[in-house]
Amino acid sequence: MRTVASWLGLAGHLGTLVPFYAASGLMAPLWAIVVLLAVWAALLAAAVQAVRASSPWGLLVPVVSLAFWWAAMSAGEAFLGWTA
Repeated sequence: MRTVASWLGLAGHLGTLVPFYAASGLMAPLWAIVVLLAVWAALLAAAVQAVRASSPWGLLVPVVSLAFWWAAMSAGEAFLGWTA
C-alpha cells in the first residue's frame, strides 16, 4: 500500500507539469518560469526519493506543487502586475 501511495504521488506530480507549470508562460515572465521549473524539479526529486523509500509522504508532493504554483501566480498577479 505504501508503494502504491508513493507512485500515485509521483504520477500526480508529473501531471502538474503541463497544465500548470508549462502554461505559466502565458502570465509570468521568463525569470519566474525558470524559478517555477526549478522548484518543480526539486519536488520531482522529492517524489522520486519517496518512491525509492516507499514512503506514503509522496502523496503530499503534488499537493505542495499545486499550492506553490498557485501562491506564486497569485503573488505575481497581486504584487508584480502579471496579467494573462
